[in-house]
Amino acid sequence: MNKVAIVTDSTAYLPPEIIQEYQIQVIPLSVIWEGESYQDGVDITTSQFYSRLETSPTLPSTSQPPAGEFKDCFTELLESGKDVAAILISADISGTVNSALQAQAELDPSRIEVIDSQTAAMAAGLHVIAAARKAAASGSLDEVAHIARKAQQHTDVVFVVDTLEFLHKGGRIGGAKRFLGSMLNIKPILEMREGKIEAVDQVRTQTRALERMIDLIREKSAGETPLRMAIIHSNVPESAQLLKEQVQATFSPEDLYISELSPAIGTHVGPGTLAIACMHGM
Repeated sequence: MNKVAIVTDSTAYLPPEIIQEYQIQVIPLSVIWEGESYQDGVDITTSQFYSRLETSPTLPSTSQPPAGEFKDCFTELLESGKDVAAILISADISGTVNSALQAQAELDPSRIEVIDSQTAAMAAGLHVIAAARKAAASGSLDEVAHIARKAQQHTDVVFVVDTLEFLHKGGRIGGAKRFLGSMLNIKPILEMREGKIEAVDQVRTQTRALERMIDLIREKSAGETPLRMAIIHSNVPESAQLLKEQVQATFSPEDLYISELSPAIGTHVGPGTLAIACMHGM
């Protein structure tokens, strides 16, 4: 039996089979839309979310889980005899880590590790999977937490958005702000760097954007193996599948997932986003 239970949040949008295999606990963020609150991935699915986003005159907002939800989850796991490793969305773009830290402080901090992944979506999911595998191999809390923190230095994620409108209105635009006001027919290429969204490049076509993302991942991984990768998208499954085939042919990664962006992330990047996440050398 695992000594350590793994907790994450809904923005990681892990494949259901991974959640089931490793018994990962998922705490949902909330999407607030026209006065109604929806639990990310529970009360509102990705298809429902993006369908409504296309026609809605208003944009939703998001909210981190309350500390009480983490406290309830942690308490149940501790009482079952397990220590807890919570690996969560970057604290620079969400208050989720802070909620978990509040819960940790009210319980037994020596048996709970709260880890800021410094990234988001399935990039954080790769950290979660690595930690879950260590836990399944009877790793201690310190060993599991070490793997999760090591993954931060070995993970890169690059992405292209269809428009900067959603990042700008949601206040998450970060270093991409310098692209605002550029000509309309550009594709801005962004990355998560030390927990924040930063600008990398801009190109004119979707095809060139995908090529440039692959080039960037090749540069960043610097020949380190194995590669564990994910293609991430917001409501463009056909484009994601094409990108997956290109990534498979280019890198032959050990693992390669396709993951949608949950509504809580989709709120801030909008439909049409494509990303490549890569964990290298782990």
